[in-house]
Amino acid sequence: MNQLPNTLPPQNIEAEQSVLGSLILDNASINKVADIVHAQDFYHRANQIVYQAILDLYLKSEPVDILSLSNKLREANQLDVVGGVGYLTSLVNSVPTSAHVASYAKIVSRKKTLRDLIDAAHTITQLGYNEKDELEELLDEAEQKLFAVSQRSIQVDFTHIGGKALEEAFERIDSLHKDDGHIRGFSSGFVDLDNYLAGFQRSDLIILAARPSIGKTSLAMDFARNVAKIYNKEVPIGIFSLEMSRDQVIDRVLAAEAGISLWKMRTGKLSHSEDSNDFEKIQAALGRIRGLPIYIDDTPSPTVLQMRAMARRLQAQHGLGLLIIDYLQLINPGKNIQNEVQQITEISRGLKGLARELNIPVIALSQMSRQAEFRTDQRPKLSDLRSSGSLEQDADVVMFIYREDRVKKDSEKNNIAEIMIEKHRNGPTGKIELYFDDQSSSFKSLAKNI
Repeated sequence: MNQLPNTLPPQNIEAEQSVLGSLILDNASINKVADIVHAQDFYHRANQIVYQAILDLYLKSEPVDILSLSNKLREANQLDVVGGVGYLTSLVNSVPTSAHVASYAKIVSRKKTLRDLIDAAHTITQLGYNEKDELEELLDEAEQKLFAVSQRSIQVDFTHIGGKALEEAFERIDSLHKDDGHIRGFSSGFVDLDNYLAGFQRSDLIILAARPSIGKTSLAMDFARNVAKIYNKEVPIGIFSLEMSRDQVIDRVLAAEAGISLWKMRTGKLSHSEDSNDFEKIQAALGRIRGLPIYIDDTPSPTVLQMRAMARRLQAQHGLGLLIIDYLQLINPGKNIQNEVQQITEISRGLKGLARELNIPVIALSQMSRQAEFRTDQRPKLSDLRSSGSLEQDADVVMFIYREDRVKKDSEKNNIAEIMIEKHRNGPTGKIELYFDDQSSSFKSLAKNI
């Protein structure tokens, strides 16, 4: 524990003793504080030992009183360490009732958080003197220290399946049963896809792969636009655009929303006719998307550490709900790794860790290998993911885009794209079909274009 000279670190001996005394008085109170305070949260070593002994007895379904507690501590040669039977008796006498045990526990927990903050500050100070390691790694470690402290109050090691958790599960199931149109994740904006995935789920790593110029970016931007329009400020979207500039991404989103030719918009060849006034469509689209919570970063070739730091800040500032990365092969592995397979493995693990840490869905676009081009049936397979089997392993969902009209000249499926769900860790696999509008470079539900 690091502290200022001649200054005691944050602590509250009375609150610690009141917690322990309450638990000895009323063993059932253990259930009220077990998820609030842990043994290491007590500042005084004697109180740590007593609290852990209380938990051990309780877990063995043994009564917790002065006699049983003193026997357990004596067997562990710790009774004299804590101050003997006299100290245990003083704990019981320190509190008249266990009614306020949860409040006492929160005080103990808060003091521990303050001590952790002091330790984090000291560690960050030491990092500032480290001139050997990469700056990005040092900054990431510093942010992790602070992030861990900030998450302490809401962190839960395990959630028991019984009791409240089961009741909440039943309420979710009952709600879904009563509302057939409701999904548990964030809607993609495409009903058929939501029927398979139940929306984009928190902490999921979702890989969207395809050969070049098939529509990966277009579909990802459609996802971003749809989610933002459906949930508005409830689900802010972050986009790491590693291939295109911010202006190019905005052009795509605007053209798709306006339903006009992306090429005409970029070249200025817009129509002014009464029947089709592109300027009016653009102005209307601007009004619809101006306030959407979509945030774009076009830093070229960032490392996973840099992306994690930026995503953390975006979540802290705006409440990040969905992250899109276009595309993962352009991420800098950040280490001196020459082998591309190892590079993608590091990146894949980093992205999965990011999804879990921030508890948000992460959609990462990926290139495919050229293996499919040499097969009779060129529909993608999981083995076509470029460079690494770790993508298949780490991803919760893997989707491919397949365009038959790009492969077969005599195809009758013009502008029809198959979205193939080849891996779904928690649900079914299968495929859906979407219509691709070449003009606006956007996807639409097929039923609207038949």
